[in-house]
Amino acid sequence: MTARAVSKYVRISPRKVRQVVDLVRGKGVEEAFHILQFTPKKAARFVERTLRSAVANAASNEASAVREEDLYVQEAFVNGAIAMRRIRPMPRGAAGFIRKRCSHITLVVSDGD
Repeated sequence: MTARAVSKYVRISPRKVRQVVDLVRGKGVEEAFHILQFTPKKAARFVERTLRSAVANAASNEASAVREEDLYVQEAFVNGAIAMRRIRPMPRGAAGFIRKRCSHITLVVSDGD
C-alpha cells in the first residue's frame, strides 16, 4: 500500500531541497524523521512536513490499517516550480534579472506490499 504527499510552490530552490531529499530516500520513516530533525538546513523543515503528511495519508486510508513503523520512503523527488522574476539595478543603467525559485516536493511512502 502506498500513499503520497505533495508540497507545491515551496519558496526554496529545488537544488537545495534535493540535497535533503537524497538523505531520506529509501530509509524507514522513523529513521527519516531522525535524520531530518538533526539536519541543519532550511529545506529539512519542508521535507519533514511533507513526510508527516504522507504518513498521515497512509494511516487514514480505510482499505488497510498500516503502522508507522512498517513504512519507508519509497520515492522522493523535487521538481522546479515557477520562478518569480525580480529586477536589480546594475551599473551604467542596465537591469539585472534575479530568479527567485520555488519547488514541488513529492514523497511516496510504502509498507512494502
